[in-house]
Amino acid sequence: MEPLIKIENLTAGYEKKAIISDINLYFKSGQFVCLLGPNGAGKTTLLRVLSRHVRPMKGTVILKGRSLQEFSQAELARIMAVVITERVSPPLFKVHQFVALGRYPYTDFLGRLRPEDEYAVNRALHAVGAAKLVNREFSSLSDGERQKVLLARALCQEPEVLFLDEPTSHLDLKHRIEVMSILRQLCIDSNLLIVCAMHDVDLAAKVADQVVFIKDGTVKVWGAPEEVLDPRSVSRLYDFENATFSTELGSIELRASNNRAGIFVVGGGGKGAPILRALSRMGFSLVTGILYENDVDYFVAHSLSATVISQELGRSIDEAKIQEAIHHLAGCYALVDARPRAIRAYDRNEAILVHARQLGMKIIEPPFNDLSSKLIKETFS
Repeated sequence: MEPLIKIENLTAGYEKKAIISDINLYFKSGQFVCLLGPNGAGKTTLLRVLSRHVRPMKGTVILKGRSLQEFSQAELARIMAVVITERVSPPLFKVHQFVALGRYPYTDFLGRLRPEDEYAVNRALHAVGAAKLVNREFSSLSDGERQKVLLARALCQEPEVLFLDEPTSHLDLKHRIEVMSILRQLCIDSNLLIVCAMHDVDLAAKVADQVVFIKDGTVKVWGAPEEVLDPRSVSRLYDFENATFSTELGSIELRASNNRAGIFVVGGGGKGAPILRALSRMGFSLVTGILYENDVDYFVAHSLSATVISQELGRSIDEAKIQEAIHHLAGCYALVDARPRAIRAYDRNEAILVHARQLGMKIIEPPFNDLSSKLIKETFS
């Protein structure tokens, strides 16, 4: 399949100052492309060049085999649509009227809607789940509802490519998920190319076909998220100091200073993950084990920079691992028992509990209601 958009040796900026330089990329129909990077990296500038709001200083953007500069404005309006981040609130507009503005490439001078235009408006509203808003005043909508209506207006243009700049920046969690799900489905159902600038690495890992890392005006990494999203590349992109991206979990884990006493967490099967996060948030040094190397707790613990005693897959927990755990236990102030009772492979971790009792160590057991209060006020005050 030929690329819908091809970018060759692109340099662009404002007032003779280059913001992005030497960009070489290509995007195909049906792809969801996320541009990731810190503020000021050049993501929005790239979108503005691709949508022909900014002219390149050097290089070329090829759209459907032709230079972007060769297209008339009317031609472009039938091929591409843009949704920006700025809050818009046009007065006295019903939702239907506002969405119908997206039909301007197809209507006459007076903007009169034909039956096929009305059909396109209704289809776009249904595609984004906003049909029930059709008679509402646009100014009365919530941020999430407005974003859906803005998407509907863009879809009314029946574009082949949709550019979005931070489409979830003003949205609550529910509407963030809804909007990204809608966009992902549009790629599948309509073979629409979506190019989206955003900061949310967690979401990009879950919805994108391609991610482009942009920093200091250049492309640092480009490819499928499963190939390029890893702890090192994400940390370099955003200059993280107290956070780590977990490839296995597709999320960012925050690390605290860990200047309190050491706590040993006996977990497994994901039971220890929330405990590890809570303890890290409170600033405790963490030790955990014995965990198999495919356990959720194993990945969370590594992301939190915990000391992890692990066992290879396919082997029973052996005596050497138990002795290693007991060695680390001696340097801890307390133990949290978050063992998964239903996973028999972790039964041998009982030996760690036995040794902790012999040492007279404080042991915290389920339930872990109000864990913060229990750990801070009762155990370590």
